[in-house]
Amino acid sequence: MELKKVLTDIVCSIVDKPEEVQVTETGRGNELGLVLTVAPGDMGKVIGKHGKIAKAIRLVMKAAAGGAGKHVDVEIRDQE
Repeated sequence: MELKKVLTDIVCSIVDKPEEVQVTETGRGNELGLVLTVAPGDMGKVIGKHGKIAKAIRLVMKAAAGGAGKHVDVEIRDQE
């Protein structure tokens, strides 16, 4: 399972500017870090009220990673 594609697909369905969504992989082996970058105007949509959307995205990604026998950490950034 390609976890980078899963995260990209989830976030692209939420934001207004899916062409500006970027996911960068870091880490090796079973430890995987995904850095999600979105347009500044889309940060609110990705984070949600009180971080509920961000928590849900991380929960789905941890479930997907667990099925693949990996551990994933998702970091969300805006474009600078």
